[in-house]
Amino acid sequence: MKDYLSLVKFSHTIFALPFALLGFFLGVKWYGDELTWMTLVKVVACMVFARNAAMAFNRYVDRDIDALNPRTNQREIPAGVISSRRARTFIIVNCLLFIVTTYFINPLCFYLSPVALAVVLGYSYTKHYTALCHLILGLGLALAPVGAYLAVSGAFHWIPIIYGLVVLTWVSGFDIIYALQDIDFDKGQNLRSLPVRFGQQGALHISTALHVCCALLMILAGWLAQQDYSALSILHWIGALLFIALLVYQHLLVKPGRLDKVNLAFFTTNGIGSLVFCLFFIVDLLW
Repeated sequence: MKDYLSLVKFSHTIFALPFALLGFFLGVKWYGDELTWMTLVKVVACMVFARNAAMAFNRYVDRDIDALNPRTNQREIPAGVISSRRARTFIIVNCLLFIVTTYFINPLCFYLSPVALAVVLGYSYTKHYTALCHLILGLGLALAPVGAYLAVSGAFHWIPIIYGLVVLTWVSGFDIIYALQDIDFDKGQNLRSLPVRFGQQGALHISTALHVCCALLMILAGWLAQQDYSALSILHWIGALLFIALLVYQHLLVKPGRLDKVNLAFFTTNGIGSLVFCLFFIVDLLW
């Protein structure tokens, strides 16, 4: 179990899961649901199954490349801890569990489940074809608040979609920072990324622009929710301010030629930011 949790970097669930809960409680606030807590269990299960499948598939597709990269050659598949066959089985099981779980949520979620899997699994191939692969990764995680809202409401709404765009720009921006570590290796393997395409300085400018968009979208979504539904007050804005401050902080940590704090910028600041903002949002929304 420990090996499989490491394979899918289960601790990184902290990035998108809080935003899935945000979408869920938005749906609860505006629609209500007699089966709220059972629906919550299904939403969390879907999140875990989809993410397990996506991460394991990424590791499976990249197993030969990972074996060549000194930073990644000790990952479970290239190191032989988990065989390729067992990884494939793990991926298939999680995909099936995801689809089956959506069937018990509502018809719309079930019909859209193959689309969601196509996005989160398809990301693994994009780095071979386009430098915009970071945006595809962001799109995959952006499905979290939208999908969780659909689980409760069975209908689309523009506010959770805007929060999905918040996630897209946020994740894309910090994935660009993370990709700076492999810029030389990626060039040697003819892999595509924005750091490869524009260099460290250019990639950091793009990451900054994405995070500026993220902050503006977060403010817009909160303002619209407050205007239309009187759903949010001061706690939400405190959480948003802290989240934006952590975005600024991670850009102060990483500079061209100074990548020693990439992991701090990637995991710690983003994990804390996601938890803090969504906690303040949900408490404000419900109480």
